[in-house]
Amino acid sequence: MKIISIRSYLKNVPLKKPYTIAYNTYYDVSLAFLEVELANGIIGYGSGSPAEDVVGETTQQTSINLQTDFVQSFVGRDIRQFNELIYETTLQFPIFPGTIAAIDIALHDAFGKYIQLPIAQFYGQKIKSLPTSITIGICDVQETLAQAIEYKKLGFRILKVKTGINPAVDLERIIKLYEMFGDYFIIRVDANQGYTYDELTWFMKSLHPHSVELIEQPLKVGLEKELLKINQADRRKLAADESLKNTRSAITLASEDSAFGIFNIKLMKCGGLVGAREIATIAQASSIDLFWGCNDESIISITAALHVAYSCPNTKYIDLDGSFDLAEDIVTGGFELVDGYMHINNNPGFGIDIIK
Repeated sequence: MKIISIRSYLKNVPLKKPYTIAYNTYYDVSLAFLEVELANGIIGYGSGSPAEDVVGETTQQTSINLQTDFVQSFVGRDIRQFNELIYETTLQFPIFPGTIAAIDIALHDAFGKYIQLPIAQFYGQKIKSLPTSITIGICDVQETLAQAIEYKKLGFRILKVKTGINPAVDLERIIKLYEMFGDYFIIRVDANQGYTYDELTWFMKSLHPHSVELIEQPLKVGLEKELLKINQADRRKLAADESLKNTRSAITLASEDSAFGIFNIKLMKCGGLVGAREIATIAQASSIDLFWGCNDESIISITAALHVAYSCPNTKYIDLDGSFDLAEDIVTGGFELVDGYMHINNNPGFGIDIIK
């Protein structure tokens, strides 16, 4: 089935409320969209939302890349060659994973719709559903508790608490959450490179007798070897995020004496489903658990991440709440959220519907 048209556009979307992490505060997000239309009228949808601080690509650059003659050269190609087209894209845009992701996702969606199969089933679905965490940005204790109360009302059972500016305040926020909610919530911590080694070890020691499920990217990229001084059992709870971008970094981090026991895979870091599955295979060979994350993203790319996550047997955690933050989107569907659990639908491709 031939590709007959490719269209792209950029959309700025406000967030429902601003949130702060260790190195930035966000108020809105730019999303790049791609549509791949087939001769039978099927349209595959893709979206890119890279984090410039992490991969060096802006969404504006993604949008420019999607409008190049190279992308238009896919017109006339057969959608059954989608893997070849993705490979060619990686050669054309080697330093732009957000661009690759948008193309990869759109081609997967179109192909899945063409063969009338959900992408998770195409790759072999291993997991039916998992509970996602919901994120609380860096804020004071009272705001932390207020947000937790709201998330409890919505049925969430896992909180990911952003930290990394003031370890003492971070600790107080976690302790107060336990004091108010007991063991109702599972708590994850994301320091976004905000700690020094001494701050991290103090924080981990001071948490006792409280416990967190995992700590994401505690130290700056490049300081991973410092984590080897932590005992192996505690390192199993550390998740690589900014340190893990692509297959090359995955191979380095999956060494025999790994600094991390968990890999946080984001489609916008590794360039879509193909790159994500390569990292997942490396992790599985090294007995590393998978934690699927996101930026502020459209339902399109969140659903794509969910499909690939559920096709990997070593997936243990998901943090795919990025579309919840958006004040609007261009699609609906994709997944259903029930008491914090994310279920993909059984519709072809990624099962998304464009809002008319």
